[in-house]
Amino acid sequence: MIHRRAKTINPKQLFHCANNGSVSHTKTPSPRRRPTSTSKFRKRIPFVNEVKDVEDAEEALSLFHRYKEQGYRHYYPSYAALLYKLARSRNLEAVETLLTHMKDTDMHCRETLFIALFQHFDPQKAVELFHRMPQFNCVRTLMSFNALLNVLVDNDRFDEASDVFARSYEMGFRPNTVTFNIMIKGWLGKGEWRKACEVFDEMLQKRVKPSVVTYNSLIGFLSRKGDLDKAMSLLADMKQKGKRANEVTYALLMEGLCSVGKYEEAKKLMFDMAYRGCKPQLVNFCVLMNDLGKRGKIEEAKALLHEMKKRQLKPDVVTFNTLINYLCKEGKALEAYKVLIEMQIGGCEPNAVTYRMMVDGLCKIGDFAVGLNVLNAMLTSRHCPRSETFNCLVFGLLNSGNIDGACFVLEEMEKRKVEIDLENWENIIKSACSEDKGASELMIILTSSTI
Repeated sequence: MIHRRAKTINPKQLFHCANNGSVSHTKTPSPRRRPTSTSKFRKRIPFVNEVKDVEDAEEALSLFHRYKEQGYRHYYPSYAALLYKLARSRNLEAVETLLTHMKDTDMHCRETLFIALFQHFDPQKAVELFHRMPQFNCVRTLMSFNALLNVLVDNDRFDEASDVFARSYEMGFRPNTVTFNIMIKGWLGKGEWRKACEVFDEMLQKRVKPSVVTYNSLIGFLSRKGDLDKAMSLLADMKQKGKRANEVTYALLMEGLCSVGKYEEAKKLMFDMAYRGCKPQLVNFCVLMNDLGKRGKIEEAKALLHEMKKRQLKPDVVTFNTLINYLCKEGKALEAYKVLIEMQIGGCEPNAVTYRMMVDGLCKIGDFAVGLNVLNAMLTSRHCPRSETFNCLVFGLLNSGNIDGACFVLEEMEKRKVEIDLENWENIIKSACSEDKGASELMIILTSSTI
């Protein structure tokens, strides 16, 4: 899907009333008094409610000014709502200008605002903002410290993350389970098992209790490396320390077993889970289904779907997508189409991935008529296929004599500014001109889409 880029906002205009030529809005806000701070009345703040439905950051800023023109006095909730919009549009200069105004007016800000902003700032800017938080009458807690640490780890700034972690006590923060989990995740992500174990040992020394997430990180790493004996010993260690493994723990072990060709052992582990105090969930069935699909055992994968239903587990979109994916790869797109119908009847809504796999699978077997039906449903659901799929569908419909269908697809491509690649352009022109296939109508659409 083609997303509209947010226009650049001049930060100097942030605190001036919008001109008559600014982005217009259909609703004219009426000035209201500041609502009380309780959550009951916060829902009634008009600007905050209205700005949620505005997609473009410039429109949000224009709306902010229009409320101000009408005599509405903006308080923290309005500023926070506008900041979220500006940050998501990556207009960080405007964000900085707005923050400066909030600081200059001695506004009290909440920690959750800065945690949200960290996600949109580059790591260095996030660190700077973290240190500036007290200037906004905001007390930093371990929650914002952990959020910053996670941003550094996720952005592969591990030297800085290690430095921040080492200085936690100096900054007045006592690391908790989440803090240690972030560092363990980071070291494992770099393949540093020994370093992760050192952090785990430090965690125990400081009497910070490991969580299921801690163990899952370690078990997942070992399972992916095929070191299943160590992974199983960690499972025993969990039990000894009074931590009950969850469905994710078992799914990670099952994936490890499947990766070394021990499907039957993985299956046995899943059915033994209940005796270990954990009922099998969708994620466990999906591990088995995925392994069967990879090995082309589609009928066995379908049998697992029925087993799930027998156990009163309602398959989700990930489960159905797993089965649809492998059916399409095996050239059984019509069977996959039946699964698509089944999931919709069962109340499970297909997502963009479902539709893309389905249309691609139908194109692969040359069933462009059904592919067109699925494309229609996909577009109605506000999802969009890849440009390659559009191209393939146009050419297939044209070759099968479905000119109306080909024209429809071309029009949808034009609406979404999806281009026809050069090779398909040549093929479509040749096909349209080779015989009477409604070439005149097709040529009008083709030429109009290039203007």
